[in-house]
Amino acid sequence: MKGYLTVRDECPVCGEDLSHHRADDGPAYLTILIVGHLMAPLLGWVFVAFRPDPLVLVAIFATGTVALSLYLLPRLKGMIVAFQWAKRMHGFGNEDA
Repeated sequence: MKGYLTVRDECPVCGEDLSHHRADDGPAYLTILIVGHLMAPLLGWVFVAFRPDPLVLVAIFATGTVALSLYLLPRLKGMIVAFQWAKRMHGFGNEDA
């Protein structure tokens, strides 16, 4: 991984060319799906069971949602690029492969 949005041009360990792999919006969609399905029921349960102050509830769940999203996004990007590599799904610019 180079960052949250870009894929490295090559693997720093083995030198595999990764420049033709594109994750695009897939990791963002998967992150939203996973975080939403985890946080929404948890939010409802905490609200019903403990009745915290709304500002405390928002502060805790906003922080948790952002932290979980930042943790999952690069890992899901790596998963999508690894899936493309394993299935030999080469991106644009490599039609002869």
